[in-house]
Amino acid sequence: MRKSIFSVILLSILLGMAACNDYETYGELKEKERDNIERFISDSSFVIIGEDQFKEQGEKTVGDKQFVYLTKSGVYMQIVRQGCGEKIKDGETLSVICRFVEKSIQDTTVYTNMYNAPFDPDIMNVTRSGSTYSATFICGMMNDVYGASVPEGWLVPLQYINIGREMKPGDEIAKVKLIVPHSQGTTNNAKANVIPYYYIITFQRGR
Repeated sequence: MRKSIFSVILLSILLGMAACNDYETYGELKEKERDNIERFISDSSFVIIGEDQFKEQGEKTVGDKQFVYLTKSGVYMQIVRQGCGEKIKDGETLSVICRFVEKSIQDTTVYTNMYNAPFDPDIMNVTRSGSTYSATFICGMMNDVYGASVPEGWLVPLQYINIGREMKPGDEIAKVKLIVPHSQGTTNNAKANVIPYYYIITFQRGR
């Protein structure tokens, strides 16, 4: 009987040790995230510039490989199109229509509503207060999958791009590419699981 009890206790200890060995600390997950982002940048042949060079370029990125690393947010951003119209004004609240591609840098899972335009866009209400932007999804895939909270990373480009509508020939809505660390991502997925994401997003002023 004592041998049986001892065997059970020993097995429990061994299983507990195995579980501990499988557990990754937050620091380890962050290190893995950094490695995944660096590998993604290298595999994609992206060129990273600092904010000083970005400002010298008129707060624009050059070509289809250049990204600026924004130190405050940790987001990497490429401005594909600055967009027609104008920037969101201080104190303004408006509806913004978004289409996007979301790719997990960790496991390459992809969500998108980019290719079924003009149907089923994501729509968010955005408010600017000084240099701070806040937003809530009203409808769309991001709202359905992740809820109403807009990832902070989605709001980072808003101070650099125009939010307008295509009113005449030659007008184009704003488009950006982003590498978003978990801290700036979706609350119930990226933040909860320490997963970085790559986004392609267009922004259009709502009616």
